Amino acid sequence: LFETLDDLAAAPRILGELFALDIYRRHLAETGGKQMVMIGYSDSNKDGGYVAASWALYRAQEAIARACDDHGIALTLFHGRGGTVARGGGPPGRAIRAQPPGTVRGRFRLTEQGETIASRYADPALAHRHLEQIVGAVLLASSETTARATSPGWRAAMDAMAMAAQEAYHALVERTPAFLEYWRTATPIDEIRRLRLGSRPAVRRGDAVTRTTVRAIPWVFSWMQSRFNLPGWYGLGAALDRAEPGLLQEMYVEWPFFRAILDNAEMSLLKADMGIAALYSGLVPDRALAAAVFSAIEEEYARTRDAILRATGHAELLDGDPVIQRSVHLRNPYVDPLNYVQIEMLRRLRASPDPDGPDAERLREVIAITINGIAAGLQNTG
Repeated sequence: LFETLDDLAAAPRILGELFALDIYRRHLAETGGKQMVMIGYSDSNKDGGYVAASWALYRAQEAIARACDDHGIALTLFHGRGGTVARGGGPPGRAIRAQPPGTVRGRFRLTEQGETIASRYADPALAHRHLEQIVGAVLLASSETTARATSPGWRAAMDAMAMAAQEAYHALVERTPAFLEYWRTATPIDEIRRLRLGSRPAVRRGDAVTRTTVRAIPWVFSWMQSRFNLPGWYGLGAALDRAEPGLLQEMYVEWPFFRAILDNAEMSLLKADMGIAALYSGLVPDRALAAAVFSAIEEEYARTRDAILRATGHAELLDGDPVIQRSVHLRNPYVDPLNYVQIEMLRRLRASPDPDGPDAERLREVIAITINGIAAGLQNTG
């Protein structure tokens, strides 16, 4: 499994060294010369943000495919995708068609998150249609007639945009003083940690919660619950500002990978709500910190939204996918009251004189209900 930005960059070298081992070559010979390589989408996003992670994954797949070709090995890429855009989610057919040319070749494996099982497989007709879309996308991605080499100009633009986006992301989450305090108090991360969800603890090492120790799922989950949805778009506006508008429009129309980046970010932006996020920001005790961080997030949100609309030619977010657009517009008004209740319960819990007493426990029960409801309404957890 290669998942962090550093691991993705090192993947071809590691595979080359592995394939050079006599004992492993004998193993491959006895198993048909096939190699499965898993790539993860979660930690790379938490490391460098949405755009930098997407581009790093694209380049890593190309390099992994070349490493396997150099040693005559049949590659199957196993995509460890999550349910949210920040963790590689989104429509799977779109994601498959966005893979680098020459990396699918009729072989494709991906994870399906538990939160998506009911919506995709509970009804036999929907399950059949979903699998039909995946198979069709794999066939299209494998066809030489649909594969097109990526323009050097597009690649250069993506290099520059990934750097700009990562810089914007790091400026916020790594170099903003007391950003950790903001995240801890403007999101329900501490209550998410208490939930008996998932197969692994929310924090990797010990009890200290930091951006580096918290796992990607609760990191994304906390931002989704508070309607910032930050991991699914932050830095994209800074990235798009680095390229010529005409080039961006060309890339959006002709490059499935770039189109998927913008289309998925549109969905993230539409599910976010800066008005509600501002109320969560109001939970931060340090008002100067709250004002500074929220101002940066709100500014980047507006910049990202405007830049996407210019590049796509849409009048509103998700105009290119009216079915999903309508679904989000229908669901959001039912989610909003749950956010209001959650904010008030968090405020009361944090003001409680006895955080372990029965009153606090009742507040946590209500918060848990709102967490479940918001996740169901937005159709995303982490």
